[in-house]
Order: sequence, then structure tokens, then C-alpha cells
Amino acid sequence: MGGGADLTGNTGTAIPTDPFSHTNPAGRLVHYGVREHAMGAVMNGMAHHGGVLPLGGTFFVFSDYMRGAVRLSALSESKLIYSFTHDSVGLGEDGPTHQPIEHLASMRAMPQMRVIRPADANETATAWKVAVDSDGPTSLILSRQNLPVLDGTAGNDGVRRGAYVLRDASAEPALVIIGTGSEVALALEAADALEAEGTPTRVVSMPSWDLFEAQNAAYVDDVLPPGVPRLSVEAGSTFGWSRWADASVGIDRFGASAPGAVALDKLGINLTNVLDHAHRLLTR
Repeated sequence: MGGGADLTGNTGTAIPTDPFSHTNPAGRLVHYGVREHAMGAVMNGMAHHGGVLPLGGTFFVFSDYMRGAVRLSALSESKLIYSFTHDSVGLGEDGPTHQPIEHLASMRAMPQMRVIRPADANETATAWKVAVDSDGPTSLILSRQNLPVLDGTAGNDGVRRGAYVLRDASAEPALVIIGTGSEVALALEAADALEAEGTPTRVVSMPSWDLFEAQNAAYVDDVLPPGVPRLSVEAGSTFGWSRWADASVGIDRFGASAPGAVALDKLGINLTNVLDHAHRLLTR
């Protein structure tokens, strides 16, 4: 049962059917209007009634408006799916009011909320399968900007385990770069540059902290070898990344109104800044 808080087309939550209404109770698309909290509350009700899998979407920054309902989804273990899109300053000219910064860290901190930020279309398809196959609520954190389909994500079940080696180093890794979502492509680009300099660099895609945390210690150590420096790259708050990384490239300020690519570049989500952080980490 799909729908969006006035943003159905933008959030990928349209289902090809006549909308649900009092004259069409068989409709599987709800026009919620600009009512984020109400959407979350109705989704919780549908989930606990049973018989449907509720899917609702809005811009990620507007999860603030529905926080109580989202928290209740986690608290009551409602089986539903949130499609939170426009997940970074990459959304562009709408500016700081629409650009999420602290939201990903905040959502990850919520107990019993499965949070997945996929890197491309393949990871997104697997994330959807995880959401459908699992109990409880899932938040899919999705980008606005076009993203490349990456080598190594097709047929890879690593998303189910929260993190996996997307591309290994040419030798024993001297550095691990951990990326999520739209920044995995940047992590791969940085690894290419570091390898060209003679630094064997592993790239790990980590779409879900909570799924990765649930893995056994042997798998965690296999993906993130103890003693190897780790650098995270993510277009949002770096809060919490010290759990997985020794240094972080992120955005710990509010955004700015500019085309998405310009905003990302000016706020340090670029190759030069990633390489600067990598070189400093390697020389500690």
C-alpha cells in the first residue's frame, strides 16, 4: 500500500492503481497530502491491522515532521517501509532547509529501526528484498541525484550483511575506505588514485550499520581487518563514525543553496578532500 506525503512521484512510492478513497477502497495508493506525521501514523495502523505492507515516502529532512510516528514504528516493531529520499546536500538548490545533515546519524541511533543507504540500483533492489523479507520497520535512505551502477554490486548479497568488500586492494590493504550511498562511487575513485600512488586500498560498501553489527566477529574482521586504518566517506554528519572508522570525511555544518554537484564539492565531498584525509591518516 503505497503513498507519499505530497511527494509520491519524487520518492518512488507510486503504485500504478487508482488512488484509495471512500469510493475506491481497493486502491493501493494513498494521497496523504502534506501530512508526514499522519502518514506515519496511518502506516503504523495498517501494519498492525495486517494484510498489507505499507510503503510511504517523503524527503529525508521531513522525517523530522513525522518523528513521533517513525519512533512508534520502531517501538511497536511495525512491518513497513519508509522511502526517505533526497538524502544529502546533493539535492541542490532547495538549500539548507531541505538538505539533511544530522538525520542519518539520528535515524541510526533509533533502536529497532533498520536503516539502509544503498549505493546504486543493485544495492537498492537488495535493500528492498531485505525490507520485505524482514520483520519490523525499514528506512531506505535514497539519493536524489543520478548514481552510476557500480561493478561488483550485481548479484552481491553483501547488503544483507550490512557491509562487504566491494573492491579489494591490489595487495594487503594499507587503507580501507568505507563508503555509503552516493559516496561509494567517490570512495572507488579515491581508491584508484591511491593505488596509482602505490597505496593498496580496499573499498567497503556499508549500507547498513545495524545489519553489519549483527554479523559475527569473524565476518566483521574479514571486512575491516584489525589494525588497518579506516576512512569513512559520507555526505552527512560524521557523528558515530568513530565506531567504524579512524577518520571521516563528512559534513558537520548545515548545507547551502547551490546545484547539487556544486554543494557537494564546496562542502568537501570531493576527491581532493578524501585524498587529503587519506594521506593524513596514513601518516599518523
